[in-house]
Amino acid sequence: MKILLSIDRFLSRIESAFLVLTLGVMVLFAFFQVILRNFFSSGIIWGDTFLRHLVLWVGFLGASLATRENRHITIDIFSGLLQPAAKRWAQLITNLFSAFISGLLGRAAYVFIRDERAAGTTLFLSIPLWLFMSIILIGFIVITFRFLIKAATPFFGGEE
Repeated sequence: MKILLSIDRFLSRIESAFLVLTLGVMVLFAFFQVILRNFFSSGIIWGDTFLRHLVLWVGFLGASLATRENRHITIDIFSGLLQPAAKRWAQLITNLFSAFISGLLGRAAYVFIRDERAAGTTLFLSIPLWLFMSIILIGFIVITFRFLIKAATPFFGGEE
């Protein structure tokens, strides 16, 4: 379990750094686009498309980190009414179900990216679309991994 938790910590450091970098690029690029449009009546043709795809990356990186910190969207009606042992089982079931659904979504993302790669679609500057869309697959893999860790932690020890 300690190995999985150390992998999780390592992933979170990489994700956090990449999230900060991506947000910085987004802000600077959007600012640059505004300056070009307002002062030079110009702009980068593919700029808006690039920013939309960066929003996708920020969303998946944020979702993955939120899952790690247990700060994702939850509907918590009954947990306050449950005894500690029942609460632990409810969390296990919830985390396993969430991992299962994330895994299914990851599988769908894999099929989508595989098809995009086979189609050879490019986004801009001859960059393949599947490269930008790969965050969907990566995000769901990491989210699934984190839900599985959350399911196992109370039973096998380790930090939460």
